[in-house]
Amino acid sequence: MKVGDKILISPDLTRLADWVVGTVIELENNPFVGMVVSAETEDGDVFFGQKDLFKPQTEEVCLP
Repeated sequence: MKVGDKILISPDLTRLADWVVGTVIELENNPFVGMVVSAETEDGDVFFGQKDLFKPQTEEVCLP
């Protein structure tokens, strides 16, 4: 995972029903919790959390 990658953000973080598409904007190696990912959605919301709350987007998602 690197800055600029398209990823999916966990509903545990967003409090939405489904995984949300976002773009990695920052990666931080936090000595207390490990890798912290910050990601921005298309509508400008920014979410951050431990790496396990994100997964790579392996295919294009068609949104209505």
